[in-house]
Amino acid sequence: MKVSRTSRLNGEYQKEISEILRLVKDRNPELKGLISVTEADVAPDLKTAIVYVSIYGVTAEETKRSFALLQENAGFIRHELSQVMRMRTVPALTFRMDGSMEYGSKMDELFKKIKKD
Repeated sequence: MKVSRTSRLNGEYQKEISEILRLVKDRNPELKGLISVTEADVAPDLKTAIVYVSIYGVTAEETKRSFALLQENAGFIRHELSQVMRMRTVPALTFRMDGSMEYGSKMDELFKKIKKD
């Protein structure tokens, strides 16, 4: 089974961005909640990448604020990626929300409610 270069890069970027988010959290204490990088989609020309993140915060306001801070720190994350990845260019990062964690939590609650009834 042959794996394409972009799919390997997607996994590598996902892993490295997850590690870098720890630095961002230490650097910016306002960034709260559980932040997971669910997917990274690097363009074939390696110029751009869409990073899907799932933020599980206490409140909706906290989640929105954390996402805004994450977008503000995209340049710092890209710079840190350039230090870790041995590539000629590091793609410009665009963050998008992935509501899978919230959806899963909601479904768990519904299943628990059904099981009680």
